[in-house]
Formats: sequence, C-alpha cells, structure tokens
Amino acid sequence: MKFTFNLKNLILVIFATLALSACSTAKKSQTTGDVYTGKETVEYLASGVPDRVFFATNKSSLTSMSRETLRKQAKYLRKNKNLNVTIEGHADERGTREYNLALGERRANAAKDYLMTYGVSGTRISVISYGKERPVNTESTPLAWSQNRRSVTVKVK
Repeated sequence: MKFTFNLKNLILVIFATLALSACSTAKKSQTTGDVYTGKETVEYLASGVPDRVFFATNKSSLTSMSRETLRKQAKYLRKNKNLNVTIEGHADERGTREYNLALGERRANAAKDYLMTYGVSGTRISVISYGKERPVNTESTPLAWSQNRRSVTVKVK
C-alpha cells in the first residue's frame, strides 16, 4: 500500500513538472536566419515609422521586412517634404575596417535607392558609412552582430 501511495505521488510530481515546463516562457529568437527581427534597438522617426532596417551577414540586399519599414519611411518623408535625412550604414565587428566601411555604404545606398523608388528625392537623402565603428550592441554574440548589421535613417536638423 505504501509503495502504491509513493508511486502515485511520483506520477503526480512528474505530471506537475511537465505541465509547468510546458508553461515556461522561453525567450523567443529575435532573428530570422541571421537577420535581426526584434524591436529593442529600434527608435522611431515618427509614430509607427521605425528608423532602421537590418541585414544578413555580408549582405546589402533588403529583406521583405526591411522593404516594409522603408515604405513606411518613404510615406512619412513624402508627407514631410521639408525634412532631409541621412542614412547611416553599419556593420558588425567581424571583418576589416575597410571592408565594413564599404559594406555599410552599400547598405545605406540600398536603403536610399529604395526610398527613391517610392518617390523621395535623392537630394533630400545623404549617405554615410560608419562600418563597425558605432555598434548598438558591443557584445560579441550572434544577437549583437545581427543588431549591428543595419542602416539607420536619421533626421537632419
């Protein structure tokens, strides 16, 4: 009888443990592939208009999420015709300084070109590359690298 009671308690404890572990809140991945998809480093040009887009490792091609963000930026810039912007290109810490400066410039130009296809005049947009010199996250982790591979649209005052 005592064995049966202990066995029931053991089964109950195992069941409770499984139920609790199923309810745990594990942190969700903030990357798709190696492109950052989170919001913690994002600032806003205006309500609902994110200021940055993210890129894959060694790439300057825009993702579908980046294109959606840039369409929002273009809509905002078309409504605010007196506003000029600078697009800053950034890279993660890996690679040489020269390589990352060139990559940052390609990323910033990709964003500029996309804004121009949506009706924003190129004369209102300047481009600068900071390469790996201005990381938003200084850790040496895949998450930090994905947050640093970005272009940021900044209002010119």
